[in-house]
Amino acid sequence: MNIPEMRAQLIAYISEASEKKITGLYAILEEQIVAKATAGLSADELNILNLEREKYLMGDGISYTYGEIKELINERNRP
Repeated sequence: MNIPEMRAQLIAYISEASEKKITGLYAILEEQIVAKATAGLSADELNILNLEREKYLMGDGISYTYGEIKELINERNRP
């Protein structure tokens, strides 16, 4: 069985599974689901990111181009 077929069967199973089975499946996968949603960032890092995002959306934050970020990283890594 290939991946698309497995996905289809899992989706069909989950859509009809009991509440108990859904809870069990989620408990097994929760760590991966949360890690993907948070990109592996800690709660403190997410809070900082959200505060910076809010500042940016209000027009108070600073934004950088890819080139500017690359240059900043290179400057920090120079001896």
